[in-house]
Amino acid sequence: MNNNRDNSRTNTIYLLRHGDLRQDGVKRYIGQADLPLNASGRAQALNWQQELAHIPLRRIFCSDLSRSYETACLIAEGRSESVQPFPKLREINLGAWDGQSVDDVRRFYPGEYEKRGADMVYYRPPAGECFADVAARVIPLFEEIVRSASGNMLIVGHSGVNKVILCHILGMPLENLFRMRQEYGCLNVIECGMGSVQLCGMNILPVKGRFRMEMEQAVVKPQCGPFQLPVSGLKNPLNLS
Repeated sequence: MNNNRDNSRTNTIYLLRHGDLRQDGVKRYIGQADLPLNASGRAQALNWQQELAHIPLRRIFCSDLSRSYETACLIAEGRSESVQPFPKLREINLGAWDGQSVDDVRRFYPGEYEKRGADMVYYRPPAGECFADVAARVIPLFEEIVRSASGNMLIVGHSGVNKVILCHILGMPLENLFRMRQEYGCLNVIECGMGSVQLCGMNILPVKGRFRMEMEQAVVKPQCGPFQLPVSGLKNPLNLS
């Protein structure tokens, strides 16, 4: 990596949640179960392909789960940039609960559903992760991407992964995870420059033409608290420059 690059230049991270994957109307726990996009999810990805077509992207990252990778590949169609999947960007591992309906979890794991609700940050389902575990693997990778890659970037994540990242850049505790919405196919816009990070758009839905309109109307860009990224002297083990 060239540590002498122009650090005054602002780069943008487009943080997207993968498209819809629901196959029925049942509310389920979906973590690392490797499910594909449904027709609606593919349409959401194709909409973002069009909406982002005018924006140059230097790097495109995603998790290695099918729904994230497929979303990224659909958006990347027609571009020269390759899609780089990372296992560390996977959704939270829900262990024995993964794929089960909420009703079944309440029935077969009496009291555990309530325990998780009382401690969303540190409770682990059987053989699963807690959100503190997710943050421990996601945030170092996110910081490395921000520090190491120049130019605009697309990251296709998951609901839990994106919320962990958003809490981090806003300086919010993980207890606030579920005060934010990350709907299927939504986009978050993060600007990076001068060693700081700003959130200037969140949970933007894939409606044709809406993204450009919202960005044109976004006058106030809130400064994002204590999140500072030094760019000199950084090791680059991921070769992301």
